[in-house]
Amino acid sequence: MGEDRREATRRAWLEVLDRHRRDFDGPGSDDYWSPALDCASRDELRAIQDEKIAAVTPFLYENSPFYRRRFDALGLTPGDIRTVDDLIKWPPIDKREMAEDLLANPPWGTYTTHDDDIWNRRGWTLFPTSGSTGLPRMFRYSKYDLRQWQWANARALWSLGARRGEKVFLVVGFGPHVWAWGVLHALAHMGVPCIPGGGMTAELRCNIILRYEPTMLATLPSQILRLGRVMQEMGHDPRKSSIKRLFTGGEPAAGIKATRERLEDMWDAELVEFYGCTEASPHSGGYSCPAAKRPDGQIQTHLMEDLQVWELIDPDTKERLPVGERGVTVCTNLNSESSSQLRFVVGDYTTLDDGACACGRTHVRAIGGFQGRADDLITLRAIKFYPSVLEEGIRSVAGVGDEYEVVLDTNEDGIDYMTVRVEHSEHQVPDSVVAAVSNAISSRIELRVGVEVLAPDTFPKTEFKAKRINDKRNKG
Repeated sequence: MGEDRREATRRAWLEVLDRHRRDFDGPGSDDYWSPALDCASRDELRAIQDEKIAAVTPFLYENSPFYRRRFDALGLTPGDIRTVDDLIKWPPIDKREMAEDLLANPPWGTYTTHDDDIWNRRGWTLFPTSGSTGLPRMFRYSKYDLRQWQWANARALWSLGARRGEKVFLVVGFGPHVWAWGVLHALAHMGVPCIPGGGMTAELRCNIILRYEPTMLATLPSQILRLGRVMQEMGHDPRKSSIKRLFTGGEPAAGIKATRERLEDMWDAELVEFYGCTEASPHSGGYSCPAAKRPDGQIQTHLMEDLQVWELIDPDTKERLPVGERGVTVCTNLNSESSSQLRFVVGDYTTLDDGACACGRTHVRAIGGFQGRADDLITLRAIKFYPSVLEEGIRSVAGVGDEYEVVLDTNEDGIDYMTVRVEHSEHQVPDSVVAAVSNAISSRIELRVGVEVLAPDTFPKTEFKAKRINDKRNKG
């Protein structure tokens, strides 16, 4: 009977997902990929979420030992969690809890709903994400998930401007990069050509842009800066290239004003983004829309609510926060056979707005984007801040290079301190640069910092996710 229940809950879950996958084969209008969903009323969105939650909880209980143990330990049954309002009964799940499950159940853990038999019959691919234990947390995805990703990412890509007739240059290494694979398959589903840019030098990538004239450059923000500088060194102006849209994921960019302005000015192009995580929203969870830049100067990022429930919680109490208050993101993924999750802590700070958007979409928006994960928080002499705040200050100083390093260390008296190392052409007479960088940072975090000004090209050029914080402090 156990096997019958597992299969029955799986069939019921996939039937619900199929029923709510509308406008799959093409855009429903010139403005929306799925007008029935992208412009659904708040009541319609809540009804979809409630129906999916009622189907996913028994599915998780029967098909994931991790979830079964957690339900039993909390004294809950799947019937206790049937609506969005019921989710508050379920304490959020963090990366640490998943990592502990992985250690106890190698090599896959039990937090997804694929055992070996199902994976061998229905598997598509897997993606790892790093964990605090040093072991990668693995997520096995099925061919059904691939179909869901294509559709969800196509809706998001349509929102941020991808159309037939354009060409996308996707500059990633195509290793375990969940964002890149999802974008690649969505573009194929949409019929938008994609030029892969993995395994090339920056010079070769620039030549691809110059020769084949893609209209969208899709890569990490640090790589966009790198390619722009190399193109300038080659004697070409990125502003005069074919690139009209810069599409990022994997690192904060759109929500960091100085970084966004630097990128858009360098290329004379619009910056748009995806937001998500491997664990709970491997397709796009958040995405830019035509009204991404608000009249107040902030940017906003839609969250796809028919496919996920997005909440903000207090990082200390874990209590759900009302719309309009700042907190960290929690995602209940309602769009996966393999990795549906209840209240996974993604952990980025933002503020939500569920009012009407000028683009016509009704889904909730993250105001100011996403600028720092709770587990990236830096504490220095009782002051707490995020790396994105430092980046905003550093990039606001004219002439500072694209690469920089922040060193945290402890002096002989046991006092922690911070030194910011930047590149600048005036490194031989650095006083004015030191003052400008120091003031830009201290005005944001109320800490005095040391500043070192180095010659241009001192730091190695970033080719993947930028690692700019070097924490050497005495942890003893």
